[in-house]
Amino acid sequence: MKIAMLGSGFIGRFYADALLGQRSKDQITSIYSRREESARKFAEDYAVPHFTTDMLAAIQHPEVEVVCISLPNNLHEAAVLACCAAKKAVICTKPLGRNATEAKRMLEAVEQAGIFHGYLEDLVYTPKFNKALLSVQNGALGRILWAKSRETHPGPHSEWFWDKEQAGGGCMLDLGCHCVEIARSFIGKDIRPVEVMCWADTQVKPIDAEDHAIALVKYENGAIGQFEVSWTFRGGMDLRDEVMGTEGTIWINNFLRTGFEMFTTGKGADYVAEKAESNSGWLFPVGDEINDLGYNHMFTDMFHSIESQQPPRESFYDGYVVNAILDAAYKSAATKQWEPVQLDIWRGQTGVTSGKALTDYDAQYYLIKEEITHFGARKLILKDKQTGQIIEKTIN
Repeated sequence: MKIAMLGSGFIGRFYADALLGQRSKDQITSIYSRREESARKFAEDYAVPHFTTDMLAAIQHPEVEVVCISLPNNLHEAAVLACCAAKKAVICTKPLGRNATEAKRMLEAVEQAGIFHGYLEDLVYTPKFNKALLSVQNGALGRILWAKSRETHPGPHSEWFWDKEQAGGGCMLDLGCHCVEIARSFIGKDIRPVEVMCWADTQVKPIDAEDHAIALVKYENGAIGQFEVSWTFRGGMDLRDEVMGTEGTIWINNFLRTGFEMFTTGKGADYVAEKAESNSGWLFPVGDEINDLGYNHMFTDMFHSIESQQPPRESFYDGYVVNAILDAAYKSAATKQWEPVQLDIWRGQTGVTSGKALTDYDAQYYLIKEEITHFGARKLILKDKQTGQIIEKTIN
């Protein structure tokens, strides 16, 4: 595939490293940047034949087949609409919009134009996530009750993230979009998110947006999604997921502690990992950052989907649902109460019940719990089906 990259900064370079890595057959044909020196440097570093400060020129370049948007949040919609006008396939970094209203307009525009659209949510493509999701889908954890995702670090790299107008929000939009889609994937993307309870505050940074937030997302089937996000965490980037079901539990540590630990005085210091705060002392390098953060697998899915004319795992519709959930979270943080998720477009199941199932012990009792004690006896906690009385029974 021949690609126009819109944006030459931190995420654009991560994307370029992935695009030119795993498949090794795709080419960045044009690079657009708002600053000429940045566009030229990117072109030199990645052997891109065409660079420009004119976004339309990059999108409309005659050789370009797909446009990759790695721009600040406030520029996503204009770029998407330009792709629609040029009838070019488009893949866009997260979050899709600054809010659900923007995201909905973009979703409707690409569908009306009939162009391929992919939502670049890398953290649902990490190797550990892919393995965990397959286990969940195969029923290893039973009915999913709770999915929790955490992303915290000292803050983003570029100045626009810290401007509420350009970014659309603070850490909740920047990091919460990852966490929401992770939990939503484990619970089931066809299960409707119903309402959100959220706390958010600006605890440390001298900014207008929030730098710390925690939220609960209630789904129609009774499952709970939870996210914890912060731009105030010290010690690097912490990416962790937990999934709990009726038959099991999964814990995932994606980044900060992955089994690779190193001590150095700082002599010969170099890059350690994204958001690392030090290059001396005890460090936690990442073996293959692009792979471990899911970029390789994400782009492989996107381009294979384009070639096979199939929808990708993550589309603009997913980005729209994520934005709608986060809109409810922002509203809840202000009202300090549960707020409904407003979804004008919903393509999943409706009227789903919790599916609670009671476990029979025998004709008289339900089984609450069974365990083996430290003295070797089998202990049962039972509930009488008729009277509701709870008893314990020990079997030696």
